[in-house]
Amino acid sequence: MNRLARLFVLSLLLLLPMLGHAQATPAAPSSNAEERTLEVANRKVFEFRATMFDTSAAERAQRARDRIVNLSADDLLAPVIAQPVSMGAKQGVAMVLKAQPLFVVYQDDLDPVETPPLAEEAKRVQQRLSDALRARHEQGSARRLAIGTVLAVGATLVYLAAALLFARAQRRVSAKVRRLLGEQEQGRLSWRWLLLTAERYGVTLTGLFAQFGFAYLWLTFVLQQFPYTRPWGQKLGQSLTNLLLQFASDILDAMPGLITIGLILLLTRLAVRSLGFVFDAVESGRMTLPGLHPETVGATRRLLVVMLWLFALIIAYPYLPGSNSDAFKGVSVFFGLMLTLGSAGIVNQAMSGLVLVYARALKPGDWVQVGDAEGRVLELGALSTKLVNRLKQEITLPNSVVVGGKIVNSSRLAQDIGLPLITKLTIGYDTPWRQVEAMLELATLRTTGVRSEPPAQVNQLNLQDFYVEYELVVRLVDNVIRNEVLTELHSHILDVFNEFSVQIMSPHFVEQPPQNVMVPQQDWYSAPAQPPKS
Repeated sequence: MNRLARLFVLSLLLLLPMLGHAQATPAAPSSNAEERTLEVANRKVFEFRATMFDTSAAERAQRARDRIVNLSADDLLAPVIAQPVSMGAKQGVAMVLKAQPLFVVYQDDLDPVETPPLAEEAKRVQQRLSDALRARHEQGSARRLAIGTVLAVGATLVYLAAALLFARAQRRVSAKVRRLLGEQEQGRLSWRWLLLTAERYGVTLTGLFAQFGFAYLWLTFVLQQFPYTRPWGQKLGQSLTNLLLQFASDILDAMPGLITIGLILLLTRLAVRSLGFVFDAVESGRMTLPGLHPETVGATRRLLVVMLWLFALIIAYPYLPGSNSDAFKGVSVFFGLMLTLGSAGIVNQAMSGLVLVYARALKPGDWVQVGDAEGRVLELGALSTKLVNRLKQEITLPNSVVVGGKIVNSSRLAQDIGLPLITKLTIGYDTPWRQVEAMLELATLRTTGVRSEPPAQVNQLNLQDFYVEYELVVRLVDNVIRNEVLTELHSHILDVFNEFSVQIMSPHFVEQPPQNVMVPQQDWYSAPAQPPKS
């Protein structure tokens, strides 16, 4: 036992006899009600209210105190007799001890509204007075005080031992939880980490409640061992008993509602699982439903699940314990106000996300261009859309921005022919266009990661003032890195043009050249172009 516990026991041994020998000396009255109240051995016996025969209620109470103080130890054990008396028109019941009247309870002393009839109230006063006199007798008994002191010391030792053992067990459990927390990966948030953290705080709170409970029971028992403090101990015990009974009663009253809530949640869970089977079948292609596509199955599932649970919550709300209380209603209004004030922008983004999902404009894995952003769709969330561009940079776009702009999806129609890869260049009018097309096709054949079927496509987009703008469209093999293929294709274009001595340059003229910028007919099929077979 540590030093603090020894000091506690020593202080208790010094204080308990003082508690036992304390007398029921009336304190200085602080109000008229205290002056009119008769207390014996720290117990309220009766409150005088009426002035009888020119004697005020306070004087009657003081006379009763004086008579009780003058009683001998043997008188305190004598039975109290309730004897009806009549003083003219005044009816009352006298409390008599050994033929000596202590005080009289008159009809005028009783509250006509709250107090029961005189005879019934007199029986209660008689019982309270008998208990108070016996307690006063025990208070002066050295044997009873010694027994109470021994029991109080024993209870204190038991209390300290139980508190010490529980504290050791709590430290062991806390050390084990801290060890398990230390084994978790630092900086990573997981369900196991959250549960262990909650368990750690739960162990601490359980220890505090247990120590408080031990102290409460100890104090209740110790106070009941001494006559003067016994009313306090009885009040503590009665308060704990009433609290437990009220708690048990509340649980029993709440059981039908809780059972109803459980049934509602169970039925909702079954409905959610049944919908899950249907959505899984649609998503895998084993079932088709009108208006439901594999791309929209995930969003439709989430919407219906949320709607079902909200509907279940609305139905179960009246059955929640305390749902009709003002505090519960205030909390509901508070959360509703917060949701109303903070959900304007969120609802806009969420609705835009639903538009994207049900419009089937894009899905995770598609290569898209939204405004100036181009990349592969990483995530189509409820509030934003995330892209990964060719530089491995993550781009976050609010759903309202995506819906409000133009979306170019390169993957939607390219499942069988591959993603398109487009590059452009401009060549002067003095270079045969057939030769340019042949050189671009040759550069395509030398590039890895490009499909041979369908073949490369060369388009002449514009006939500008000084040059022709060409567009080369190729199709990529699956699972290749787009940027690497584009770099290799540009490298082969440069090499092929150098091989055939064709400069990649867009001329600009300030004045008319001395000769026309054109290709003679005999140079139309310059290598590597091939004339058509006749």
